[in-house]
Amino acid sequence: MTNHNLVNEPIINPHKPPRFIAVEGPIGVGKTTLARRLADSLGFHQLLEKADDNPFLARFYANQRHAALSAQLFFLFQRAQQLSDLRQSDLFEQTHVADFVFQKDPLFAQITLDANELELYRKVYQQVQIDVPTPDLVIYLQAPAKTLRERIHQRGVNFERNIDIDYLEKINGAYSEYFHSYQDSPLLIINAAEIDFAHNDQQYEQLLQYLLEIRSGRHYFNPTFF
Repeated sequence: MTNHNLVNEPIINPHKPPRFIAVEGPIGVGKTTLARRLADSLGFHQLLEKADDNPFLARFYANQRHAALSAQLFFLFQRAQQLSDLRQSDLFEQTHVADFVFQKDPLFAQITLDANELELYRKVYQQVQIDVPTPDLVIYLQAPAKTLRERIHQRGVNFERNIDIDYLEKINGAYSEYFHSYQDSPLLIINAAEIDFAHNDQQYEQLLQYLLEIRSGRHYFNPTFF
């Protein structure tokens, strides 16, 4: 029997948790679910990507070429505004869990935009660069494209059903390449294909205790029981 009340209470722990945690990974991997649960457990503020606010996203998934630049720029400005607001409210006096890393924004642009659009995007990206806070810990969730597609279909968002497996393979490859050389923050890599942080409290509690120990370097998490 699970007890969600136990793990969702703010934690009193002798180990000081990271003040700014970012959860990353491709669509369908569970990053927002994990970010929300970590925020609840640690008593942190949530900083979540607002995909539902992007008016170009449905058109993008229906026909990527027709709306790729619009969808990309909307997310760029949205994330920049969220982090700018954090700076103004003094991030260092608060604690946050985010479901995105701002610096990875060009990752999608390189996949979805043509050469002229990518050049324009890069110019805009340079103009909106802000003093982006570096996470104290980044959690990178991985899963095969087939698993991602199954989870996307299960959550039942109508326009996401147009996402094909080739696109998910490209996204997975781009994420893998990006984090292969990532050194800006301590990095925790998790193969999330067989892990259910939303409903399996044992797996989640193990992760929670594990990440509180991380201070530097690259780490891999594998639950010892299911």
